[in-house]
Amino acid sequence: MKITFLDWMVVAAYFLVNLLIGLYYRRKASKSTGDFFISGREVTWWLAGTSMVAATFAADTPLAVTGFVARQGIAGNWVWWNFLMSGMMTVFFFARFWRRAEVVTDAEFVELRYAGKPAAFLRGFRSIYFGILMNCLVVGWVNLAMEKILMTALGISKTHALLVCLAVMAITGFYTTISGLWGVLWTDVIQFVLKMTMVIVLAYYGVRAVGGMEALKVKLAAIDVARGAAQGGSGSILSFVPDLSSPWMPLLTFCVYIGVSWWANWYPGAEPGGGGYVAQRIFCAKDEKHSLWATLWFNIAHYALRPWPWILTALASVVLYPNLADPEIGYIKVWVDYLPGAFRGLMLAAFAAAYMSTIATQLNWGSSYIINDFYRRFMVRGRDERHYVFASKLGTAFLALLGAGVSLVMGSVGGAWQLLLGIGAGTGAVYLLRWYWWRINAWSEVSAMTTAGVVTIILRTMVHLSGSDSIVFAKSILITVAITSVVWIAATFLTRAEPESKLLEFYRRVRPGITGWKHIAAQAPEIPPTHDGWYNLMDWLLGCLMVFMALFGIGKIVLGSLGVGLLFLLISAISGYAIYWDFSRRGWESLSGTERGAQPAK
Repeated sequence: MKITFLDWMVVAAYFLVNLLIGLYYRRKASKSTGDFFISGREVTWWLAGTSMVAATFAADTPLAVTGFVARQGIAGNWVWWNFLMSGMMTVFFFARFWRRAEVVTDAEFVELRYAGKPAAFLRGFRSIYFGILMNCLVVGWVNLAMEKILMTALGISKTHALLVCLAVMAITGFYTTISGLWGVLWTDVIQFVLKMTMVIVLAYYGVRAVGGMEALKVKLAAIDVARGAAQGGSGSILSFVPDLSSPWMPLLTFCVYIGVSWWANWYPGAEPGGGGYVAQRIFCAKDEKHSLWATLWFNIAHYALRPWPWILTALASVVLYPNLADPEIGYIKVWVDYLPGAFRGLMLAAFAAAYMSTIATQLNWGSSYIINDFYRRFMVRGRDERHYVFASKLGTAFLALLGAGVSLVMGSVGGAWQLLLGIGAGTGAVYLLRWYWWRINAWSEVSAMTTAGVVTIILRTMVHLSGSDSIVFAKSILITVAITSVVWIAATFLTRAEPESKLLEFYRRVRPGITGWKHIAAQAPEIPPTHDGWYNLMDWLLGCLMVFMALFGIGKIVLGSLGVGLLFLLISAISGYAIYWDFSRRGWESLSGTERGAQPAK
């Protein structure tokens, strides 16, 4: 692909804007670690929510989606669509709790919920496990995706692509280290607008290259017939839900996605009960109302508004490049071969934006764990904020280099996604119940995390399960969840409960539902008991219906089924109105963070 001088000027202008934003916020972010990592808790819902969306729109995402569609059809996206149900639980059951906790990281939350040496150990363990291990897996696969993009688009070697990634990461690390989360949030907004604009443009030209939407559907139907004859069964690559005899996606895999993964698996951006950089954006919100709206907007944009441009380009790539050894690069080839020259510089900038938004988030978030929850908590105590802000900058650079090294040993973006799902399998139930059941203790979490990791490693290295890759993945998740659940439940009852003084402190600060905390609530009569579980459950169901109907409605419309698509969108709108009505009936002041019983930060 030929890149002109004007294209490079567009890319340079994009980098300059990001650097200027970083310079603008450098003083505001340097006041304290609270300003550096959570923007002084001054952020509005739309800014926090849009930043969540941008952070999950990485350079790897359209490549992974293209791989899923090529191998498993549109239904292959259930590998991440299923996490909407977890995301909506965060909106209605957990976002307000996270904001009330008033911590800097979800690892710090551990010592609010648990007591003593086990809690301290768990906090340190999580800071390394998530801040380094999980974080570097994400940085590694994002680097891998960007390398593929540069190699295919510019025709350069892997070594040169890696050097370019390191240069872009250095720029990202620079504005992230000088501006903290403030710089990340505002660059995310610009990056999101640029990315969405260009993936829509690419989808248009990809479909046009095939001959239009009707021609695309005809050619995909021919591919359905060929694959059905080769593998047995029937079904369509265009099916949103796989047929029982689909050669595209096995039924067992689909059932694992919708029945197990969303509540049992930890995954970045879709942690059961919230966590990670989603929790970080909740912490930075102005109040509980802003935290709820931020996570709601994130789930709507992430699952309903964003997928179809990727999917349409992926479908076009299946037709245009049916025999690619690595179907993930089909997305890039559509860009290289069919995007007009006038858009090439913007598309290159858009992929840089996708890369930088995720890298900036991962570096800032990972550094918050390393500094706030390990370095400051265990290694160097009692220093001033200036010292810890400087240490945060060094931690950011360390993570950037480590993530670049991890990318050298990765082979597939989609494969990295599945590895991460396996490592987190079975831990989700603990993260959900720790808010609603007093009996969960620190060893519940430690045992779940270690067991999931060990079982995943054993299954990938020592046990050879039968079936296709999709079947093996589904079996691995079921086995890991089952073993992990048995272990953490046993650990919970074989170890002591947390001291009542610690449980009472947590109850007064967070004010969870009274059902699982009755004997603790009896010791805090000044805290009004909460009985909104059924209403939250109703809003959760309505929220899932709202977003899924919007997702499928938009899909039906772009694929030519206007009537069905409009019906789905109507159902989505009615569901959204019902949620608004319920919160209006219950009183929006309950989300202001100022109701009776609220506790100040400690």
